[in-house]
Amino acid sequence: MLALGIMVGWGRDSFGTFMSRIIAIANQKGGVGKTTTAVNLAAGLAASSKTVLLVDLDPQGNATMASGIEKQGLEHSVTELLLGESTLAQTLVASAEGYDLIPCNIDLIAVELQLMDEPNREGRLKQALQPVRDSYDFIIIDCPPSLSLLTLNALAAADGIIVPMQCEYFALEGLSSLINTINALKQKLNPVLEVDGIVRTMYDVRNNLANAVSHELTTHFGDTVYRTLVPRNVRLAEAPSHGMSIIRYDKCSRGALAYLGLAGEVIQRMNKKSVKEKV
Repeated sequence: MLALGIMVGWGRDSFGTFMSRIIAIANQKGGVGKTTTAVNLAAGLAASSKTVLLVDLDPQGNATMASGIEKQGLEHSVTELLLGESTLAQTLVASAEGYDLIPCNIDLIAVELQLMDEPNREGRLKQALQPVRDSYDFIIIDCPPSLSLLTLNALAAADGIIVPMQCEYFALEGLSSLINTINALKQKLNPVLEVDGIVRTMYDVRNNLANAVSHELTTHFGDTVYRTLVPRNVRLAEAPSHGMSIIRYDKCSRGALAYLGLAGEVIQRMNKKSVKEKV
């Protein structure tokens, strides 16, 4: 963990260069396991000896609570950071999960109105993270479930997007819409932005529709779809109420094994990308 004391030199690959990547966990549709994926991927990466910063950018503050941090009465949060009223050092909190956190609460709702007429309103998060982005291997951003100014800040700051989705009837249509939105944003806001991967969440192998949608998803998007299937799992659903990731709550559960597997895939893809960029 790096909270309040940035340690330069961590997160280097075999070539001696940083493997730093900012990943937004985004989907315009709610209820797809977005926050669950953000928290447990961050915990999985931390458990894999990576330095991780989790940014809670959803006004509900669920990622903050699931990280074991009380969201009520925060003296410094992402709200003050985006408004320039707090420094990054003041805002960072070390979680028991092994990653650092920029916490959030309901106060974040007011930020969009306060930034409406401000210059560089879509670039506030990118600017705030710039001093520490190379001090972490991964910065994970939990986005709100809408294409708001907050989401635009996340996508402007990110190198890549991971899209969590349920394999249900309207999922492919929603995903196509999201991909079109991302392509439009690339042209106007962030030319380097790319879809890192699609992760299938709340998956039930007994559900024929889920299997059919999953097959169609892999047919259309190929290797962009992570191999990991995150199952419907009681322990996974219980963990946030205890202020824990599934990896800390029950490391042997199917949910924990899935997110550890996803973390492994994310690291593997990042390593391959680093090697390609060096060649």
